Amino acid sequence: MHEFHLPDMTCSHCASKVNVTLKLVDPACEIQVDLPRRLITVKSGEDRDALVEALAEAGYPTL
Repeated sequence: MHEFHLPDMTCSHCASKVNVTLKLVDPACEIQVDLPRRLITVKSGEDRDALVEALAEAGYPTL
């Protein structure tokens, strides 16, 4: 399980884009979004670095 703080995820459209981005990396991943805290929790078999890279390329760098 991976947790990411995404300061640039500010609306439901952003959350949807994050979801689509991560599903492209791992179609079987499970994603929970906490939009007010700008936090996502991802259950995935993929390497954390691969998820971080995909998020950054989509415009959502992690902290």
